[in-house]
Amino acid sequence: MEVRIPLAERMRPTSFDDFVGQEHIVGKNTLLYRAIKYGSLGSCIFYGPPGTGKTTLGNIIAKTLNANYVKLNAVTSGVADAKAVIERARTDKAMLGKDTFLILDECHRWNKAQSDCVLEAIENGDIYLIGTTTENPYTSMTRAIVSRCRIFEFKPLSSKDIVKALKKAIVDEEKGLAKFNIEVDEKALEYIAFASAGDLRNSLNSLELAVMTTPASKDKKIHITYEIAKQSTDKKALSLDENMYYDNLSAFCKSLRGCDVEAALFYSQRLINAGCDPMIIARRLVAHASEDVGMADSNALLLATSAMYAVEKMGAPEGLIPLSHAIIYVCEAEKSNSVIKAMNLAKEDAINMNDNKVPNHLKNHPSTNSDGHGKYKYPHDFGGYVKQQYMPDSLKDRIYYQPSQNGREKNLIRKKFQNK
Repeated sequence: MEVRIPLAERMRPTSFDDFVGQEHIVGKNTLLYRAIKYGSLGSCIFYGPPGTGKTTLGNIIAKTLNANYVKLNAVTSGVADAKAVIERARTDKAMLGKDTFLILDECHRWNKAQSDCVLEAIENGDIYLIGTTTENPYTSMTRAIVSRCRIFEFKPLSSKDIVKALKKAIVDEEKGLAKFNIEVDEKALEYIAFASAGDLRNSLNSLELAVMTTPASKDKKIHITYEIAKQSTDKKALSLDENMYYDNLSAFCKSLRGCDVEAALFYSQRLINAGCDPMIIARRLVAHASEDVGMADSNALLLATSAMYAVEKMGAPEGLIPLSHAIIYVCEAEKSNSVIKAMNLAKEDAINMNDNKVPNHLKNHPSTNSDGHGKYKYPHDFGGYVKQQYMPDSLKDRIYYQPSQNGREKNLIRKKFQNK
């Protein structure tokens, strides 16, 4: 019996020319591109959403550099597996002069003992690690491993990139679906791309399911319509098209800002019942708790993050109760945009005035040169606060954060303006 290989696996790119998306990582003159070109890549961690090309890119890199590569999954492998790879890599390097890449999927699942067993091999160049994960490595992996790797963040693929990949699969005679004589409506392709949320593997699986479950018409062609595409996605089909989806999401955000509880609850439920992931709404709620409520009522951020945690851990329908609780709180809270204004002002100076020097008394090794800064004053020696210069000279009078007169913020007395 012939084993059927899924379309997503058959269409997995094998060269940079076939690779889809992630131009910020693999585009010409990017760090990764230059490192591969000059053979100085080293160990890396690729992190980002599923189906964005992390493992695929690892395979391509190893082949491009004419190196051996071994794939392990952190869920099913252990210390013994890693040690076996290292020993084989050392032998191949000594006898054949060939490098070995260890491509470790779900690398955040390795515990400290597993991670520690490859540290020396990474440092010595016995192996090069390419870890792939959907989790942020800075918070999910051991610091020792992260500090020895370059970190590259993958983004969800654009609908345009996914449609391009789907069209390629449709006409590919060797690995794709060309032998099925199919005809796919443009609107159907756009829906599959939209519903996959940037996951190319998911979109290819949906396309394959649509083709394999649709009988040929009288003209001996398999016609994939918009309706068939909706039925073939592996999650509840959105009953909103792309424009309506973003319009409703925009209306939800503006309702939060505008203090309209009923509208915010309506749009959130409309999106959820149309098939939208509640975590999308929860993440937007957290952002607006700081952007639009901010220092006027900091409890809004605490409640929003708690609701996001509840949605993640409880799911629907139970998790939607604390989500609605937080939506109501954010709507009814006093509003202030002082946080985002302060952030943007600081960002502008950080970009445009990045050559400013840290005052001598704040440096890791303070000095009292003839620059007028004097000695660092330890605030706790002065009752918890003492006035002194923290900003560089050219920015010492700059003000980013201006408290509003709303909510709790109006009672805030900024210590740096107190005379002590």
